[in-house]
Amino acid sequence: MILFLSALLYSFSSNLDNLVVGIAYGIKKIKIGMIANLVIAVVTSIGTLLSMLIGAYITTFLPLYFANIIGATIIIILGAYFSIESILKLRNNNNSKELALKDVTDMIEYAEKSDLDNSGSISIKEAFFVAIGLTFNNMGTGLAASITGVSIELTVVSTFILSLFILLFGESLGNHVLGKLCGKYAALFSGLLLIILGIVELIN
Repeated sequence: MILFLSALLYSFSSNLDNLVVGIAYGIKKIKIGMIANLVIAVVTSIGTLLSMLIGAYITTFLPLYFANIIGATIIIILGAYFSIESILKLRNNNNSKELALKDVTDMIEYAEKSDLDNSGSISIKEAFFVAIGLTFNNMGTGLAASITGVSIELTVVSTFILSLFILLFGESLGNHVLGKLCGKYAALFSGLLLIILGIVELIN
């Protein structure tokens, strides 16, 4: 049960990037086709797999208990970073161009730039570049999660499934006021989920 919960917490947190990207596409009326969505899900899942395999390899050089503490601590620190950055941004109304901060206002500009041919939809090539950006954002947390012992198999599968649904869900939210509200607080929610995951792994 704990393995499933940890994998789900990580996957949901990492896929909040996808939610904000989807919201931004919805706001700009840029369509995400099934093939493009599949490409993004596959690439981000492969990135998650690779980062977690690296984490698993690192654990072979560390005592199990020590590895768990290090990984959980890193996850909590990253979660605190996302949360604090989000709170400061909401308080000061500053605009950052960092994709990792998951801000929907910044992501609208990102969505426009990712539609390279201005076709109003995301091609396979464009989806690949978007996926690479999303993947790099989550590699650090994927590595740390693997060090703590989060199941690689469950995490990769849940990341793939959630990516498929959350991106399209975000696109549908883009046409509603609720979309911007979700995008506004995505970084804070993502950070809190990571902190919870770190605590779960620390006491597990």
